[in-house]
Amino acid sequence: MPFDYKKEYKEFYLPPKAPELVTVPAMNFLAVRGEGDPNQENGAYEQAIGLLYAVAYTIKMSKKGGHKLEGYFDYVVPPLEGLWWQEGIHGVDYSRKQDFQWISLIRLPEFVTRDAFDWAIREATEKKQQDFSPVEFFHWEEGLCVQCMHIGTYDDEPATVAAMQRYAQEQGYVEDFGQSRFHHEIYLSDVRRCKPERLKTVVRHPVRKNVL
Repeated sequence: MPFDYKKEYKEFYLPPKAPELVTVPAMNFLAVRGEGDPNQENGAYEQAIGLLYAVAYTIKMSKKGGHKLEGYFDYVVPPLEGLWWQEGIHGVDYSRKQDFQWISLIRLPEFVTRDAFDWAIREATEKKQQDFSPVEFFHWEEGLCVQCMHIGTYDDEPATVAAMQRYAQEQGYVEDFGQSRFHHEIYLSDVRRCKPERLKTVVRHPVRKNVL
């Protein structure tokens, strides 16, 4: 059976609906940076996702080609993730989607080194005849966060975020947005096939101990 990160690391991908604290270790990702409304048709966000999945599946399907990646194991491509922020805003303002800055992510298996990443970019470029230079090898340690599973539309997330904020405060923590610490979403549902009210999204915010 292919290794499935969602099942093997449920603490990061399948949290309960009630908020909880979690410490997220360092991981490597494919990443594309951009800005603007993610709902814009054929916009930068949609193009970024296409680039990410093309490289992700180049790595996954390398098992069928002539280039063997050292340490390769079969796996399920992890879910799409997104880091979101807006200049001058603590957290995010859902009414100002045009002001979003974002980093779209797909987690990389541990066997993917920078050399393997560079090979995948070259391979995808040759096969797709497309520019994959926006795709980065992104190393990131998220650290201490509060998270929970959000069920419903993305526009309904503020209620979930409010519950997370209350929980964090009750536990003696405050949100800790800043450099390398963002509003984080992990998308577990296919928006093309899932009813909006049933969408499953992990919502995660960085926190730190509240020192009075």
